[in-house]
Amino acid sequence: MNRQEHIVSGLKVTLVARAIYMLSSALLMFLLARYLLDPDGYGTLYWVIGILAMVQLVADLGIGKSAARYISEYNEKDPGQIPHLIKSTVTFKIVIITLVVYLLLLFHERIAVALGEPAAAPFLAAGVIYITVFSFSGFAQITFQGFNRLGYSAMVQAISGFSRLVFAVGFILLGLGALGAFFGYIVGYALSAAIGLTLLYYKFYARYDPADTYEDGLSRRLLEYSVPLTATRSANVVDKQIDTVLVGVFLTPTAVAFYTLGKQITDFVLAPAESLGFTISPNFGEQKASGQLDQARRIYETSLTHTMLLYIPAAVGLAIVADPFIRMVFGADYAGAIPVLQVLAAFIVLQAITNLTSDSLDYLGRARHRAVAKGGTAAANFGLNILLIPSMGVVGAALATVATHSVYVAVNLYIVHLELSLRLRRLARTIGLICGITGIMAIAVLLVTPMVSSLAMLLGAIALGTLTWAVLAVASGLVDPRAVRSAIT
Repeated sequence: MNRQEHIVSGLKVTLVARAIYMLSSALLMFLLARYLLDPDGYGTLYWVIGILAMVQLVADLGIGKSAARYISEYNEKDPGQIPHLIKSTVTFKIVIITLVVYLLLLFHERIAVALGEPAAAPFLAAGVIYITVFSFSGFAQITFQGFNRLGYSAMVQAISGFSRLVFAVGFILLGLGALGAFFGYIVGYALSAAIGLTLLYYKFYARYDPADTYEDGLSRRLLEYSVPLTATRSANVVDKQIDTVLVGVFLTPTAVAFYTLGKQITDFVLAPAESLGFTISPNFGEQKASGQLDQARRIYETSLTHTMLLYIPAAVGLAIVADPFIRMVFGADYAGAIPVLQVLAAFIVLQAITNLTSDSLDYLGRARHRAVAKGGTAAANFGLNILLIPSMGVVGAALATVATHSVYVAVNLYIVHLELSLRLRRLARTIGLICGITGIMAIAVLLVTPMVSSLAMLLGAIALGTLTWAVLAVASGLVDPRAVRSAIT
């Protein structure tokens, strides 16, 4: 199997599993928002998850991704070091997680009071388990990525998504409310972590013959490379979660519900781009190690073109139909999420590029540069949120996200260009053509959206936009139906 076939095969399995994960997440989001929780309970649940995501930073650091990077490298040149890498990584993680969860259990009540929400204390206490199982579920996924065995990684993710849905809904129906939904998340991640670690042990760790000695300095390099990855991941999580936390601090749990719903919809739309980025990124590390940067450039340019072909029209279409979509799917109680979703439509394009680029930079050895960029924009996002949320509400948080992420994407693309020497004029012409197609599609959708009065009509408007996009994309030569059919089959 050549490189392209391997990528397509990995993308297929990742997309299927990611589809299971995202569809189950979307169904959970719909059931919680529409039927099972009121906006206050919905907002409280995801506000606490946002807080725990920042605590998770200390529990995870960047050790898992650093290990994946070295697994990818040593799988090519010295497989005997891999058992040593896995063993030392797991040891580091256990020590750090133990310390973090002990401190959280000790101070969870004080943290809840300090944040102005004493009722969140039970969530934070249960967060001790959440942080542990989430950490090892993520570790299994990223380690399989390092081995370039994306099917296993995708399976772990799919199990977590489906299990969360089943157990969260089940616990709420038992009368446990938002806390029950939170325990559903815990059980979902626990199951995926258990299965993922079992597969990792029997399919990989136990099958490698360990080298007689651990390469001198490799453990140190593992920790050293985790430092910029930790900085990047910390900035990334802060960038994604601090706005939600600050909305809860400055406004109300209901406002958190509006903002969270808008962000969750964008996450659902972004699933294919995340799958593609997750699939192609290990190849960059392998190609750099073997000096095949021309092939890496072709892969990245093709992936970026296809991503923009999908996401520029999708973002514009979502902004146009946001009003009827929110009201008809989630109910008028969530109308406050409409302007959030419209602003975050621009973020969809930016995040699609980030999903494609960020992991690739890590495998190219550019983690430190990305960390500096992410740290700067995360700090700017924090400042803008403090400035804009009190004056503009949830829309201010969305605007801060879009503004700062634009800078981060520009820096990422510049670093990729330094590594791969992208053909900028060719890319600019292609993206200009995509924008032209999007403009025509937008006119078609705008003409019919005012007439939308039912869910069936909304689906019809979306279908019209999709058909217009497909016809123009094929006519312009941006999409080859034969290539699409070959990739699918």
